[in-house]
Amino acid sequence: MCAVILSPARVHASASGDGKEVSPKEIIFEHLGDGYGWEVPFSHDLRIPLPVIVRDYEGHWHIFSSARIQHGAEYDGFRLGGKDSKWHNKIVGERPEMIDGKEEMVEYRPIDLSITKNVLALFITILLVSWMILQVAMWYKKAGYKAPRKFTGAIEALIIFVYDGVVKPTLGVKAPRFAPYLLTVFFFILVMNLLGLIVIFPGGANLTGNIAVTLVLSLITFFIVNLFGTKHYWKDIFWPDVPLWLKFPIPIMPVIEIFGVFTKPAALTIRLFANMMGGHIIVIVLTLLIFILAALGPAVTGMTTVVSVLFSIFMLLIDVLVSFIQAYVFTMLSTLFISLAQEEGHHEKHEESGEASVEQIKTK
Repeated sequence: MCAVILSPARVHASASGDGKEVSPKEIIFEHLGDGYGWEVPFSHDLRIPLPVIVRDYEGHWHIFSSARIQHGAEYDGFRLGGKDSKWHNKIVGERPEMIDGKEEMVEYRPIDLSITKNVLALFITILLVSWMILQVAMWYKKAGYKAPRKFTGAIEALIIFVYDGVVKPTLGVKAPRFAPYLLTVFFFILVMNLLGLIVIFPGGANLTGNIAVTLVLSLITFFIVNLFGTKHYWKDIFWPDVPLWLKFPIPIMPVIEIFGVFTKPAALTIRLFANMMGGHIIVIVLTLLIFILAALGPAVTGMTTVVSVLFSIFMLLIDVLVSFIQAYVFTMLSTLFISLAQEEGHHEKHEESGEASVEQIKTK
């Protein structure tokens, strides 16, 4: 509801403030992209400033507020790249460079370690997830085995739902080994998704709609799968149990298996990124229809407004459900990929069962 109400105000401000036409492409990319300030509701110009940390071409570090470079201003030799710059909306500077025997000032991109909107949103998400999990831990430390209630009880229910419904049935005895990561990634994605649906601070950063964030999460799963994979897992990749002519002299199946190792994290990356970005784009486009069709007259504008608002509210409710589903699906697929890498061969299983039988005889 907040996104639908506040988005038209921001679009109206951008359209009427300087007399320019509404640019749907610019508004969509501004919402989905990163920034050096946090947007203030009902205002397209005001932003909550964030710290800028850059290193110039001479090796000097500069730290200042992003408020100093808003609205095309320049500070300490730095500014935001314009529409004609290849670093649009990124901090740029100028340095001397010899061109055709003449020294000219050219635009360059400094080393940028600024706390942008997405970076701050990641820190906020980490703090929220840590607080949520520690709430459950502190409850049981104080109350023993008494069941928690309210918010703490809801968090515990989610933990049990993921662990007993996904992690334990899939990984079996190895579940405690990988459960900390899988539960963390579930709550991390869930909180990021839900914060992205809130317009006002600390929400509004579309983290899971940023492919860099989903790629890093997928790479973590990728490294866990392959670093902790069993001998049988690697044997099935380089020498799978298929007819010999599929492995030698042309390694058809090994190539397919190796290709599959890298397609798994790619699938995790694109699935989460596309689903979350798509939901945001739909809501923005539905809102922009009000202003795009405004030239057709007040009657059409009124009808478009009602339809757009209703559909936007419906899509936001769907996005809340999708936020849970995508966090669950990412965790479920990560659990499945890890379990496939933990499979033991028949020989290893026979040895384990034999050792277990010997132990049982000794105990008897």
